[in-house]
Amino acid sequence: MSIDDGGLGGRLRLYERAALDPGQREVFDWLTKVAVPWAESAKFRAGTDTGRLIGPFNPALLTPAISSAFLELAVTEQTNTSLSKRCREVIILSVGAVWRAPYELYAHCAVALQAGLPDKAVRTLADGGLPEDLTKDEAVAHRVARALSVEHRLDDALYREAEATLGPAGVMEAAVLTGIYHTVCAVLNAFEIPAPA
Repeated sequence: MSIDDGGLGGRLRLYERAALDPGQREVFDWLTKVAVPWAESAKFRAGTDTGRLIGPFNPALLTPAISSAFLELAVTEQTNTSLSKRCREVIILSVGAVWRAPYELYAHCAVALQAGLPDKAVRTLADGGLPEDLTKDEAVAHRVARALSVEHRLDDALYREAEATLGPAGVMEAAVLTGIYHTVCAVLNAFEIPAPA
């Protein structure tokens, strides 16, 4: 049903398409068609040279109905947000830093650089810090994601600042994106999925 591929599955083996049931194959095919090329364009790996999926994409095959719905949410957020690409990556890296999820940080450091964040800012975010060279929107987004990830709430002052800077819809979008990446990081850490060497 599966094959080991250099430990890239963490606690899981990497699943072969031929051994999957129809629901799992549907998720596999979508990820191979959409996620793998997206990752390649961002300069990180979502699959192996042998055609298996890595990162959060391999465990997604275990629960095709849940994974399909989750992927739909993630795509809907990404294509319907008012947050800039840079702002989104600030949030994603802020969450990944709290979770210390190696694959998430590996992947989204690459995406953040592609989105135009400076290398030093990307490294600082991945280490859990607040870079000095973020825009006001980006700095507020970082603080929102960090507060929701660590304190699990926004105090009144931060909420008012976020509402004034991002707007109420932007606060909602930042909260949803934070939640999406909590799920991604929880999956990655549950299965101890590493970043590729």
